[in-house]
Amino acid sequence: MNFRPVFHLISYLLIVMALGMLISGIIGIYHGDSSDVQRGMFYSAGAVFTTGLILAILTRGPVNLTRRDGFGIVTFGWLLMAVAGAMPYVWTGSIADPVSAFFESMSGVTATGATAISVIEGLPNGILFWRSLTQWIGGLGILVLCVAILPFLGVGGMQLYRAEITGPSKDRLTPRITETAKLLWGVYLFLTVLCALCLRMAGMNWFDAVCHGLTVVATGGFSTRTDSIAAFNSFPIEAVMIGFMLLGSLGFALHYRALTGRPLTYFRDSECRFFLGFWITGCVILFFTLLNGGYESPTDALRDGFFHCTTILTTSGFVTGNYDAWPASSRFLLLIMMIMGGCAGSTSGGLKAIRMYILGKKAIRELRLYMRPNAIVQVKVGRRTIEQVVISNITSFFVIFVFLWAIGTLLMTPFTPDLKTAGSSVIAMLSNIGPGFGAVGAIENYADIPSAGKLLLSLYMLLGRLELYTVLVMLLPSFWKR
Repeated sequence: MNFRPVFHLISYLLIVMALGMLISGIIGIYHGDSSDVQRGMFYSAGAVFTTGLILAILTRGPVNLTRRDGFGIVTFGWLLMAVAGAMPYVWTGSIADPVSAFFESMSGVTATGATAISVIEGLPNGILFWRSLTQWIGGLGILVLCVAILPFLGVGGMQLYRAEITGPSKDRLTPRITETAKLLWGVYLFLTVLCALCLRMAGMNWFDAVCHGLTVVATGGFSTRTDSIAAFNSFPIEAVMIGFMLLGSLGFALHYRALTGRPLTYFRDSECRFFLGFWITGCVILFFTLLNGGYESPTDALRDGFFHCTTILTTSGFVTGNYDAWPASSRFLLLIMMIMGGCAGSTSGGLKAIRMYILGKKAIRELRLYMRPNAIVQVKVGRRTIEQVVISNITSFFVIFVFLWAIGTLLMTPFTPDLKTAGSSVIAMLSNIGPGFGAVGAIENYADIPSAGKLLLSLYMLLGRLELYTVLVMLLPSFWKR
């Protein structure tokens, strides 16, 4: 790995983070945050900006990136972004413990939504906006933004794009990767603004609408209220959020094609059809299990079932009630949704629908080959035949995902009161969801997890957001050999 160009690119990430802190500080002034809070925000912005500027000067020179450099930039960049993002929490006094502040920051930049703050309403408005902004920055990927705005990257931009964009394939919208990144971020910005406007019309005030607009499309989960969306108790708000969480969990390349006059793209895409079919099926099953599990009102069962099915499947993590009190069958279905997640090329976490779809097709093929060993049975997605190497990669990804979940659960057991909490906290981090079950469930938070547990979960957030391989390859000795 070439450290000079790697950390030169990282310096720009720090500068972007500093600008976000500056904007959050200005919003804090507008909303009347105390002078101590304002100073903390601007001191943080100044410190991060100065660090980024010095780093950029010390590492300036030609930028020629290899695939290995792309992995290094993404991994180290995300870690340093989380460290930088923790500074406003500490310097404003919002979170006194540095480890908890780092956990909150990592949860933001990875769009996970897990929080170590017990009372959200007590936070200054500048910090509330900063929490939401970190999720928006991390939702689609800050390095994809850098590819769009830094012309000197050239072909090296593809290395960053591959390392950060989610899913087994990294499709381009145009031959030039810079143009692809610009188009994706343009769609992302458009959906964010539209979401904020819709939430305002649905009943939120402007501040709440903007903050939630930033986190809904990013499928992040941070809210301005301790009780999350339950605090608003509004069906129109929940309906708007369901719609935009689904949009955030679909591939942004599909949105671009639909916005440019090809709306049938959604229905022609096999992954999109599979994902939406799974979503509708899950909503219907949850509705009936909730009716049989204690809900007296079909309307309430339908409302809670559809919202929580959407928020869990899209890995958003917003809540309107305590799903920990639901029947075991309902919670098991939510667990399956946690593992699957949204579509490739979206802001959602999880295994991704396309991987689950191909694994299902592979299982069917193996059954057919068991009956007819000499038959030629191909795995197809739509009209496209999936190569064996791709199927093998997806199978390996699934095995590593499950293995990491098992290891993480084992390591978390000393820090949690029961196995349910340990296992669900790890899958919630690995799939970038936020809330789990038990002591970290829908109406709980991660404040009581010890510092060592928070650091472990922060690592799992990073693994989940960067889809395992980007981080794991850096553990290989061969990665560091020239």
